[in-house]
Amino acid sequence: MTKVERALETRERILTAACEVIAEIGFENVSMRKVADHAGVSKALLHYHFDTREKLFAEAMTHSFAQTGADNDAGAEGGADAVPAAVALARILRSMLPTDAELRQDWKLWQELWVRAQRDAAARHLAVDLYDQLHAWVGGAIERGIESGEFTDCDVAAVSTLVLALCDGLGIRLMLDDPRLDLATARSAIWHAIAPALGVADTFPEL
Repeated sequence: MTKVERALETRERILTAACEVIAEIGFENVSMRKVADHAGVSKALLHYHFDTREKLFAEAMTHSFAQTGADNDAGAEGGADAVPAAVALARILRSMLPTDAELRQDWKLWQELWVRAQRDAAARHLAVDLYDQLHAWVGGAIERGIESGEFTDCDVAAVSTLVLALCDGLGIRLMLDDPRLDLATARSAIWHAIAPALGVADTFPEL
């Protein structure tokens, strides 16, 4: 392993550890020492990569978002291995809800970001930027479906905004373990709301 590869691996380990610690105890309770211990690195090495908690938090959020996107990119583009546009969009919806333990961790990070964004300008700008990326991610899947003829032409921006709003609202209730809502119901509600605009059946696609 080269020096550069070793540095990248260390940075990745620190970011993963930061995501886990922040999700577990909340950003206000996080110290650089706790993250360093969890990552198995020295505090000095942690500071070499991230000199403040705020920078570490921002990078951890970006890292979490990027990992979620990478996990859903397979088969999303055109070509012989491409999945139907409806399936690609459904996979994105799945990743935007607290579907499993890893995604629940991501949701805890988002909740931390929402709280910080109310009183910190840098966190607010980060939240807006990540929402722009989410909007583009959803919109790209919809545009692909329109181009392929799988979806009818629609207001892509409006449908994307609706998807994000529904995922946020229903996702919060899932995180609260609301007994009146389960994951299948949340997915179905979102798909039922957007299916008419897309011109597809209102049954959530098989993944």
